[in-house]
Amino acid sequence: MSGNNLKLKLKIWRQAGPSEVGTFAEYSVTVSPDTSFLEMLDEINNNLEREGKDPIAFESDCREGICGTCGLAINGEAHGPIPKIATCQLHMRNFHDGETIWVEPFRAKAFPVVKDLIVDRSAFDKIMQAGGFVSVNTGGVPDANEIPIPKDVALEAVDAAACIGCGACVATCKNASAMLFVGAKVSQFALLPQGQPERYERVQKMVKVMDEMGFGSCTNTYACEAECPKGISIKNIARMNRDFINSKIKTQNVDL
Repeated sequence: MSGNNLKLKLKIWRQAGPSEVGTFAEYSVTVSPDTSFLEMLDEINNNLEREGKDPIAFESDCREGICGTCGLAINGEAHGPIPKIATCQLHMRNFHDGETIWVEPFRAKAFPVVKDLIVDRSAFDKIMQAGGFVSVNTGGVPDANEIPIPKDVALEAVDAAACIGCGACVATCKNASAMLFVGAKVSQFALLPQGQPERYERVQKMVKVMDEMGFGSCTNTYACEAECPKGISIKNIARMNRDFINSKIKTQNVDL
């Protein structure tokens, strides 16, 4: 198939600004199946610029599935039809000749559209600023083997830390919940010794900001885990909920 170009029709969301009314614009392309999805958008933009037209605004940086900026909803699925990859890792070989592809930004109240396919994900930044760090004065750095950590616990912490903050969990959830993101960021510290001094203060602060940003509640549909490009487990949501309840008990504030 690699020698046969694909003829595709794309319906791409165009929106001039946050307060403007958006609509889908149609583009026809002929592209190699070995081309990545973002390279295909680059080529469309090259053609638009040659014609003196406004290029399609979309985000990307690393193009290696690391930074999380490239999130798009493709045919209604966050990052497209292939599980556990970011949009930048998606190639056109995963589509069929003659197919119509719908491309739109991640949809959520907390992710307002900036322009075209770009959304404002600064709500995630505010959650991280609230508690996604370790600030306790730990003194000198201990030897690597001084604080033993069971291998299974260390692996869980690493898995949680793999979250790239792309927002696919929010875009996929019918309630636009950020619980998987926050659960992962809480867990990556809660599982390790360095995160213990601020463990319960951290979860309260991050959940508070999450609610203030307008994200919805979790109703356990598992859609977030299914669409997460890093396969973050919803076990992190359960851990966050336990820590949140424990934090209320420890501060004798039981008005749950």
